[in-house]
Amino acid sequence: MNRIIALFLIIAAVCGMLVGCGCQREGEVSVFYYTYSDTYISGVRSSMDKILSERGIPYHNYDANSVQSTQTEQIDTAIAKGSTMLIVNLVDTGSDDAARTIVEKARAANLPLIFFNRSVSEEIVNSYDRCVFVGTDYEMAGRMQGELIGNYLVENYANADINGDGKISYCLFKGQQGNAESEARTKYSVEVANEILRRAGKPPLVFYDSQNTNGYLVDQDGNWSNAAANNYMKTILSAYSERGGNMIELVIANNDEMALGAIAALAEAGYNKSGARVIPVFGVDATAAAREKIDSGVMTGTVKQDADGMAAAIVQVLENVMGGKYLLEGIATENVIGDWRINVPYSAYTRTEGEG
Repeated sequence: MNRIIALFLIIAAVCGMLVGCGCQREGEVSVFYYTYSDTYISGVRSSMDKILSERGIPYHNYDANSVQSTQTEQIDTAIAKGSTMLIVNLVDTGSDDAARTIVEKARAANLPLIFFNRSVSEEIVNSYDRCVFVGTDYEMAGRMQGELIGNYLVENYANADINGDGKISYCLFKGQQGNAESEARTKYSVEVANEILRRAGKPPLVFYDSQNTNGYLVDQDGNWSNAAANNYMKTILSAYSERGGNMIELVIANNDEMALGAIAALAEAGYNKSGARVIPVFGVDATAAAREKIDSGVMTGTVKQDADGMAAAIVQVLENVMGGKYLLEGIATENVIGDWRINVPYSAYTRTEGEG
């Protein structure tokens, strides 16, 4: 609490004449996205652009196109241009190095810094008293997805067991190796589903490829992409089929874009389309395209990561800073972790939820 009080007092002092004189909108807010091509991030960007424009806050967006060195250079450019705040969707989350470098740049320029969406460690955020993180409880996403999967299978086990061997064979598209959200979703989606199956007297899920001891497939480009999952799924379906008695019976994806890529490949093979057998596919994000697939019955479920809610939380913090207010004013206390992090809550989305 003392750190936050010190933070907003420093900001108010630095802003000086800007606070309370009608001039607080001067100066550009700089928003750095890891890539524009990520569907969920595009939703955050669209929502944040709208809010910032409506409130008369000048801003400039930067697209790193998944290259950390590009993002770091963009931050240097923004600081040189006289940016008043840095809002960063970090590219490289595999270590603390990139985040630490950005913190040092913000500190040197005495600029407030908001990291969002892609995880930054508590140690790094707390190392600078003008820094905060806006994200999600990534373990919750994995656990919620696992609950959706486990409950679905308990209710539909006979239909889901296409191979008739008393077990459910699955594939899992991980997304980015080393990313905290990806790691947690991979771990808990399967663990929680297996616990629900165990309580129902059912055997645990079985990864389709016994030679793959990891139990997942990674987007090697780190983009959580539709194309990566689509390519993987096509390769899988060329060797695993109903005819061969080894068909994939469940698809778990760490985000909706990968889920949609898998569905497209399944549709090419005659599944997951109108009038055809549906292989259950679960994702995360609840993008518009995924909700449409769920509502039409060709995708089974997803976990909503609220793009509008994330944008609103970021802008709330931004306006608190600009107004010299308590940094977390207006944020629901149940979504605040210590004095360094805001978690935007998740919710489940299934066909029943969508129709309701």
